[in-house]
Amino acid sequence: MRGTIDGFSYGAVTPAAAFLMACLGAALGLRCTTRSLRTERSFKAGWLALGATSIGSGIWTMHFIAMVGFSVDEVPIGYDKPITFASLAVAIVMVGVGIFLVGYRGATRMALVTGGTITGLGVASMHYLGMAGMRLDGQFEYDTVTVSLSVVIAVVASTAALWAAVSIHGFLPSLGASVVMAVAVSGMHYTGMAALRVHLHPSAFSAGHAPGDSATSLLVPMLLGPACFLLLAGVVVMFDPLVVMGTPDWDDPFTARGRVPGIPAQRQVPRFGTHADPASFHARPRDAVQPGDW
Repeated sequence: MRGTIDGFSYGAVTPAAAFLMACLGAALGLRCTTRSLRTERSFKAGWLALGATSIGSGIWTMHFIAMVGFSVDEVPIGYDKPITFASLAVAIVMVGVGIFLVGYRGATRMALVTGGTITGLGVASMHYLGMAGMRLDGQFEYDTVTVSLSVVIAVVASTAALWAAVSIHGFLPSLGASVVMAVAVSGMHYTGMAALRVHLHPSAFSAGHAPGDSATSLLVPMLLGPACFLLLAGVVVMFDPLVVMGTPDWDDPFTARGRVPGIPAQRQVPRFGTHADPASFHARPRDAVQPGDW
């Protein structure tokens, strides 16, 4: 017998909350990735890691909040903790691979395609691994075409997000890019859920409880860690002006001309004058001395 699936048990509350968490993770991750392009190489890896963890945590938190509103009318649903946490690790690692690739290679076509594909496959793997952690007295079945569409959405969204991270440097454009990414991630999630069919076992109607832990019982302990991390990342971003607003000359067409995409412009140091580079005094040409000046 096929189960009756309801993806919106709490109405618009869970989709809205999930979307906001995806926006927060994407916004923090994109700003951290942009910040990594303006820092020294020794600190670049730290900013990229912070960005990858922010995006991965935001996507996973969005997925789990959305799953709180998922139910099968005939049977209770439980969750396997190790598999559910493994999906969080997959999201962070796969997103990290794509962000590090673009962060060090820049906005080249090959880096964007490769990084976007890896990140998109990571997002899709996180989703379906999280679905594999669900426990109920039945069997899942997926529509292949709809699943393929959800993977395509994840790859396209990830590629666009990586391009935005290294190409869009203004605060408001970056915020808009994070909203677009959150829309795409949410669309990928609900597209994947639309591909799901549940076939119940004959014993499902006599079972009184779910095989695993319920979503509501896991909501606080499982979301506490990612939520605390996103809060910490938000504090770091808030107190770094280069992350929030950027340098005034970043979007200047005169300073940006001739620059490789994704590589910040070098600071120009005056060769002579009060603020000159001390090393320039050794290279300054001496004025010719006339014999009559002795």
